[in-house]
Amino acid sequence: MKGRTLGAILPGDGFPLIMAAVIDVQQLRVVLDGRVVIEDLSFRLDQGENLAIIGPNGAGKTVLLRALLGLVPYSGRIVWAPDVKLGYVPQKIDADRHLPMSAGDLLAAKLRILGLPEDGAAEALEIVGLPPETLRRPIGLLSGGQFQKALIAFALLGRPNLMLFDEPTASLDAPAEEHIYSLIQRLQEQFGITVIVVSHDLSMVYRFATQVLCLNRQGACFGSPHEILTPDSLERLYGAPYRFYHHEHTP
Repeated sequence: MKGRTLGAILPGDGFPLIMAAVIDVQQLRVVLDGRVVIEDLSFRLDQGENLAIIGPNGAGKTVLLRALLGLVPYSGRIVWAPDVKLGYVPQKIDADRHLPMSAGDLLAAKLRILGLPEDGAAEALEIVGLPPETLRRPIGLLSGGQFQKALIAFALLGRPNLMLFDEPTASLDAPAEEHIYSLIQRLQEQFGITVIVVSHDLSMVYRFATQVLCLNRQGACFGSPHEILTPDSLERLYGAPYRFYHHEHTP
């Protein structure tokens, strides 16, 4: 599978012309520990879109997010629009949840770094649907869904207009998973946020994504959910027949 080529080639440049994209990725290659993880990947994303990154374990989905954030070396080109402000929600954080740290401590630390007033913490919690008393609760006493919302609130500080999520519903049950994806969709609609999300839940991808980027060790494909989430495409992607349940969703 091959990444879709976009735009016209500039003379002497070798890369397609960028036309009002939030992000334009061209011929991306990532090599880690001598292994090629991503090869010749090209895609672009416009403002307000929801891009879902799918694929089997080890396909390079998290590595791609880290490359987009400039956290791993790469070749090729990644160009962000000049006005992009990024927010990132990792799959997990390295902090010990048994530390005597409250959700308020976590948010206040970022607010201090950004030089923003501390009342922004309560506002961020309200946006994601957590009550004010969450500020005083130790992070170890938060449920999985509450903790994930706290991480989203953390990422919202500084008012990003593009957010990256690395498997935001990992280890959550089905109701909590539905709630998190609905929250992401609401944030996108309410604030005009562009979303890039790594996900294993193809039914949620079908419902919420506007574009899908699929990765495996043989290559990549890019297109709308209707183009990508077909039995033939999924079999090529996962190497075996792959089915998922979906239904038409009315907001």
